Amino acid sequence: MLSLDGLSLRYGKHLALDGVSIRVDRGETVVILGANGAGKSSLLKAIAGLVKPDPGLTLHLDGRPIAGLAAHKVLEAGIALVPEGRGVFADLTVEENLRLGAYARRARAGETRQRAFIFELFPKLAERRAQLVGTMSGGEQQMVAIGRALMSNPDLLMLDEPSLGLAPVVVGELFEALGRVRDAGVSVLLVEQNVSLSLALASRGYLMEVGRLVGEGAAADLRADPAVQRAFLGLTH
Repeated sequence: MLSLDGLSLRYGKHLALDGVSIRVDRGETVVILGANGAGKSSLLKAIAGLVKPDPGLTLHLDGRPIAGLAAHKVLEAGIALVPEGRGVFADLTVEENLRLGAYARRARAGETRQRAFIFELFPKLAERRAQLVGTMSGGEQQMVAIGRALMSNPDLLMLDEPSLGLAPVVVGELFEALGRVRDAGVSVLLVEQNVSLSLALASRGYLMEVGRLVGEGAAADLRADPAVQRAFLGLTH
């Protein structure tokens, strides 16, 4: 469904991404693994139209070229990003944040259905729909951020470090919800430091180092790979 080939990106003289190529099939969950500074966030931002890549990128969604589109047009095409740090509107209520997520034209016809799905995923949001998001916990704010992205009715949901700074019990709830999003047929591209949970959720994964892809494979194969275990899972045997 998503096909990306030859993505390079510079911040001034710094080469952040160097010829990265990935794919995400329809209904598939794919995880990008790598240390801080590997270029994972830059990859998601480039796909979302938030940063300008070097010339030569080929990027298609369902066979349609989307390279060079502005961020709001990428959203209309069917890609939603939950950024690192959540990016919620703290001075608005849960309901208002979700309504903003449904602003895209593609979302309006199914707004009621999507809201019901989100409230099934995150019952706390239904209970607190009139609460200001800035008064909520970090985990609840992450639920709002994911819900807002889902309100756009995306074909591909991208998440950048969704578990960052959250308590383990909240992380477990979050990944359970992402499993239900996957099971609903939404493709997911995930950047996440919790490698064990990510590989349990995903069907495939890519490994990144300093702006380049250095490996890829089925999630089960990556989880069983001794080199991946040492580098990412903290295992020595």
